[in-house]
Amino acid sequence: MEVVNGASTTPAPTTNGEGEDLGGYKLKFCTVCASNQNRSMEAHLRLSQANYPVISFGTGSLVRLPGPTIHQPNVYPFNKVSYDTMYKELDGKDHRLYTANGLLNMLGRNRQVKWGPERWQDWQIGIPRTEQVKDRGHTGTEGGVVDVVFTCEERCWDAVIDDLLNRGSPLNRPVHVINVDIKDNHEEASIGGQGILDLADSLNKAAKEERDMIGAAAFDMANAASRASFDERVPEIIGEWQERWPNLPATWTLAWF
Repeated sequence: MEVVNGASTTPAPTTNGEGEDLGGYKLKFCTVCASNQNRSMEAHLRLSQANYPVISFGTGSLVRLPGPTIHQPNVYPFNKVSYDTMYKELDGKDHRLYTANGLLNMLGRNRQVKWGPERWQDWQIGIPRTEQVKDRGHTGTEGGVVDVVFTCEERCWDAVIDDLLNRGSPLNRPVHVINVDIKDNHEEASIGGQGILDLADSLNKAAKEERDMIGAAAFDMANAASRASFDERVPEIIGEWQERWPNLPATWTLAWF
């Protein structure tokens, strides 16, 4: 699929919203925004539709959704309240308001993707994810590690990097952390999700090529030596992607689990 300036010139065929699964090696992805509601969930859905292993998180202290006024947000704890519960609560409070501002549509989508919002800082990296088997994109993420983390805002990128530094890299496993700056509204989240999927495709293509060259067993060890050739290609891949998506500023670093 050719993409120029964020617009596809050759639409890829889909069936029931699912991308064609060509099989083969797949990088594991993670998407992150502040509340694990809008931007990260749009990207989570698009990656899962393309059959990538994917998980998602928020970096905020609490889940915050717009309320009747700017001073009256709807606030929920992470990891404890499902998207379905939020949907029903807001629908009961003011169906017209939360339909008009898109919250019910967003929560309706989210509850079809996973149970509820998770907090990045509470993620036990490297511990099997046994309670998320119904989440879209779960297959491939069971081991509790990913290859690439996409954040959707600079402060989320900073929070992820700081948290990884504080953890002290116990697994000694490289992870690419890429911020794709997306405004927090439904329209921009949709565009951002498309851009993240395009970047994921480019990264996965390069990973497949390097894996074929050095061998699956070595590449899948996922340590600094086995991933070095792929890691070196990532900045160039992001640069080429940025030319296709100039309205989605990106920042990258190589971090460690």
